[in-house]
Order: sequence, then C-alpha cells, then structure tokens
Amino acid sequence: MSTLYIDESQGSDTTGDGSETKPLQTLGYALFTNPASDVKYLIRKDSTVKYDEPTQSALKKAKKTADGLEKKKKKAEELAAKEAQKSAEDKEKREKLLEESKKIVLEEDQTLPKPSRAKISQLAELRGQRVRVFGWVHRLRDQKGIIFIVLRDGTGYLQSVLSGRVAQTYEALTLTIESTVELVGTLQQVPEGKTAPGGHELIVDYWRVIGAAPGADDAFTNRLNEKSDPSIQADLRHLVLRGENASGVLRLRSYLLSAFREALISENLIEVTPPCLVQTQVEGGATLFKLDYYGQPAFLTQSSQLYLETCLPSLGDVFCVQESFRAENSHTRRHLSEYTHLEAELAFIDFNDLMAHIEEIICKTVDILLANPTSAGLIKSLNPAFAAPSRPFTRLSYVEAINWLNEHEIKHPEEDAEGNPIKDESGQIKMVEHKVGDDIAEAAERQMTDIIGKPVFLYGFPAELKAFYMKRMPKKDAGDKLTFTESCDLLMPNVGEIVGGSMRISDEEELLAAYKKEGIDSAPYYWYTDQRKYGTTEHGGYGLGVERFLAWLANRYTVRECSLYPRWPGRATP
Repeated sequence: MSTLYIDESQGSDTTGDGSETKPLQTLGYALFTNPASDVKYLIRKDSTVKYDEPTQSALKKAKKTADGLEKKKKKAEELAAKEAQKSAEDKEKREKLLEESKKIVLEEDQTLPKPSRAKISQLAELRGQRVRVFGWVHRLRDQKGIIFIVLRDGTGYLQSVLSGRVAQTYEALTLTIESTVELVGTLQQVPEGKTAPGGHELIVDYWRVIGAAPGADDAFTNRLNEKSDPSIQADLRHLVLRGENASGVLRLRSYLLSAFREALISENLIEVTPPCLVQTQVEGGATLFKLDYYGQPAFLTQSSQLYLETCLPSLGDVFCVQESFRAENSHTRRHLSEYTHLEAELAFIDFNDLMAHIEEIICKTVDILLANPTSAGLIKSLNPAFAAPSRPFTRLSYVEAINWLNEHEIKHPEEDAEGNPIKDESGQIKMVEHKVGDDIAEAAERQMTDIIGKPVFLYGFPAELKAFYMKRMPKKDAGDKLTFTESCDLLMPNVGEIVGGSMRISDEEELLAAYKKEGIDSAPYYWYTDQRKYGTTEHGGYGLGVERFLAWLANRYTVRECSLYPRWPGRATP
C-alpha cells in the first residue's frame, strides 16, 4: 500500500508529489490524482503536528472536491477535443481556400484611367485619381476578408484597402509584413470621423508582390520587436531602421544637417572638406586609431580643426561636416568611436565673439527646423515637450562651476595617481568635493546641467585639462598657480556637452612652446605653425557633435540612436 502526505500549510498541489518531503496541499486533490483503494492518506494542518489519517467527514468533503475536479478535467478534455477538431477543420478550410486562390490571376484593367506613378509624399495632389505606388508592407490586418495594408516607401505611409477579388488571391492570403509590393488604385479622402496617414487611403484594383518576406519562425516580428535585447537590436540595426522612431530620428538628422548648413552659410561661412587620413594629433595621442599608410604611420582624424585654420587666409570663415574618430574606451550613452563632427573656424574675433557665434548658430538652426512643417512635425512626434532654448545662454566660469557643484553637494570619486577610484575600508568608492584643477566628470557635469535646466556655457578651463593649441588667459595675479584657457563647452540638459570650442594660440613662439610642453614634435606640424608665421591673427573655432545635438533635439536616451550604424568599443557591425 502506497502512502500520500498532505500538509495544508506547507504542501503544494502544483509542485508536490505526495511524498513526505514534498507533500500535497489538499486532500481533495490527492483523491483526484490518486483514487486507488490501496492508497493510504496522511494529513496534517501544519508542520508543528504529526501526520494522521483523515476523518470520515474530511474524506467525504474531499471526495466532493475530487468529483468536481474530475468534472472540470472532462470538460476541459471535451473543449480541447472540440478546439482540435475546429483547428483541423479551419486548417482544411484554409488549405482549400489557398488552393482555390491559386486559380485567381489578377491583371491590370487597361480600360481604367492610366495611373500616375508617385511617391507617397507626393500623393496629396492626386486625390480622386488612379495612382501607382511601390513600397514595403509596414502593417497588415485582415478583417472579414478585407485586407488593410499600411505601405511604407521611405517618404511616408499610406493606408491601402484590398477587397473583393484583389483580396482573394494566393498572394493576398499569404502576404507578410515587410514584403515589397506594387499597388494600383484610386486615392480617396478618408471618410469623416476616420483617420489615416495623409488623410487619404488607396482603394486597390490591381497589385502584385515584388519580393515576399518570410513568415513563420523567420517572420520579421519574430526576429525583432520592441522587447528585443539591446545586443540583438544592435546586430539587427538594418532592420531596426525600418521602425517609425528609428527612421524618424534619421529623417530629422537630415533636416538638421541642412539647417546647420543654412545657418552657417547665412553667417558667411563656407563649407570645406578636410581629410580623414592624417599624420598629426589634435586631442591627444591616446585616442588615435593608428594605421599603416603605404609604409608610413597615419591616423583616422580626431578633428578637422587644424586643417580648417589653414583655410582662413584664403577662404575666410569656414566649416565642415566630417566624421571624427576617438579611440577611447568609453561606454557612456553620449560617446561614439565614430561620430559626425560639425566644426568651424573664424578669424578676427575674440572669445566673447566666439561664444556669441555658437549661440547664434544653435538658435538659428533650431528656428529653421521649427519653421519647416515637416521637421517641426518630426520634433513634435519624437520630443513633444521640446521648446526652443531662450537667449542669452547662461555663462558659468570653470571656477564658478566648481563652487556650484560643492554648494549643491555634487561630489566625484577620489582617484589615485593612475586615475583609479579609491575605495574606503568598507569597499565603497570614496566621494570627495571638487577642487579647482579637477577635471569635472561627465556625471557631475550632466547633473549640474539638468538641475539648471537650460543651455550653459562652461568656460575658462585650466590649461592642464585642455589641448595644446588653446589660447591662455592672462594671469590675474603673478602668484596664480594655474593658467586658464579661453575655452568653452556648451552643455545641454539631458545630454551634457554638445559643443567644445576655444580661441587658438596665434603667436608662433607661444605655439612652439606649447608643442614642447606637451612633448609633441613640431616638425610634422610645420604647415600648421606656418599660419602664425605668414600673417597671424586672433582666431577661434569649435566642434559640435551632431549625434549629441540630435539626442537633445529628439529626446533620445543615447547617441547610438542618432547614428545610422553606430560604432562604439567592441561594435563595428553590421
């Protein structure tokens, strides 16, 4: 005779097996699963008492429970059998329908008015006419034999309706998301009270599949969806781009670059195209990507600034939109190994002129975007709370920023001589106040900007923290230990630094001394030094990270969303 144990407080009818170590929870379930007469049941209220045989009244009550469970089981089995039968009938019906659908062959009716071929963005003027459009099936819905397709062609979205014979073909019944199709039909305004992209829909009278996308396990939505792991989304970036948000960000990026160019040209700057392959550093040798260039050492450019400076005597104020590369092992949400760098250089200006110019370009670019209904609509859909920045921008000196951080108790990790965080006795990283001379960390800088809540010019950084070419401020006191530079960073809420700029050293001897101090061989920079030799002048410039600016504009969490195919440490695919 076998024995089943029931513990009403600690047992489980789900995971228990009736053993003494894994008891069941209810006597009713025990009778239901083990109704044999040679089974002995032992039960207890909780683990503080011994197991004992159940009373007759308890057995009687449990028997009713077991009978109820048996009825539920039979009912569930009957329902499952019916569903299985219905599923088999539906499958048979579907297969029959598919076989019948293969007999339907669509041909374009040549007696109808000839359709105008157009992109979706051009359709508004063609309402009431027959049109021919091509694109990808963005969304798909079958409702009682009427098929609704939202078509995407890269310029917009179009709701299309297939009914009657055009919805009964084999291609219609097996159509999948992301298939490419040709649709022909009459473009009609949507009925009052209903909505559709563009305010119209296409009533299809002829269509065909150009390239069918797979279904089943390899269907688009099975490979990628909103809940996909970030690493999978990165591997499938080529598919992510088909989404409305991803494509919207890239579309806005295009308008942004055009707006930047319009703003810069309106300020009398001319665009140039510097090289990406260089043999000199700009921002420090530790962040250079090195390569062999026909037997000579060369690098991917960190910045086009030095080349832009050489254009000032011949072309006047200049700018470029160029890729820059930084080999720093940064995994923050605002760093990329390759990014689009908008840089400009201006002659015959002072430091205040430089910051005023940056502010003007930022505000003018935003105004251009908001004045264009298309780009304004993209900003509204991606960042509904966006508001153009008010002027003038707040200006905060580096020393003032250090004091501000301490007043607001924003600390930073204490580091050893090698830059590693120091931990206390409990193993926690020691946090200390900022002091003049510290490099303000990204986290503290962003926290400060978010609290202030508007654009901030942080200026006047110590020379030890900045590049060799930056102009030094005159010391206020002969005893001052630190030398500060005419440099600035423009910080934006939610992103942090988006622009870095400075006045450049204009004196030849001072520049040569700067090379020497940094341990840089001046020989390869002869062409740069010559700018101070053959007619020097006060000049300055800046670099703007396009992806960071776009992240601010479109309220994206990371700059990786703002690049077509982002590159960061460990990621160079696809």
